[in-house]
Amino acid sequence: MNNKSYIGISFIVLIFGIWAVPKIVAKFQKSDLVEIGPVPAFELTNQNEKKISDKDYLGKVYVVEFFFSTCPTICPKMNESMLQLQEEYYGNPKFGIASITIDPAKDTPQVLKEHAAELGVKHYNWHFLTGDKEYIYNLANKGFNLYAGQNNKAAGGFEHSGLFALVDKKGNIRCRRDSQGNPILYYDGLEAEGVQAIKEDIKKLLEE
Repeated sequence: MNNKSYIGISFIVLIFGIWAVPKIVAKFQKSDLVEIGPVPAFELTNQNEKKISDKDYLGKVYVVEFFFSTCPTICPKMNESMLQLQEEYYGNPKFGIASITIDPAKDTPQVLKEHAAELGVKHYNWHFLTGDKEYIYNLANKGFNLYAGQNNKAAGGFEHSGLFALVDKKGNIRCRRDSQGNPILYYDGLEAEGVQAIKEDIKKLLEE
């Protein structure tokens, strides 16, 4: 190879390197999503009677909701929203969902397994979780600050938030800012706009 050819190849490699490095760096840069704080530690039992903790989700981007299988009000809409997220990220091993029941007396692992099958759950990182009632209520109300409570006057006998929490690969709760620059904290799982927002932000976190 003559000197001219060598110089020409070196120039091409240099140009490619200058072009490629920012692309590679950008892929692993932290996104503009706000870090709210660490996810509260938890350990519960999933629909396959396996213990699942927050540690099992490390290295994954996941969404947390509080629900119950016989909910006649907002849960069907929340289910629909979660199924959209499943469809968007189906097959991605770095994505997951934690659906935590607030009616563990009825929502046994077997009931949750049947519920998951009825919904059409296919993603292996989508866990339906149950456990001690007081433990779950403390996790919801004090850990995540997402309301859950028993109310015999409410339809279905329980009340809970329709918001979704978004957690990054390192176990931190993350969110976007609103038009005023304030963190939204959680995503509305009942509105199309909220579901679209969390879809976009899951993608950002997967690329970090």
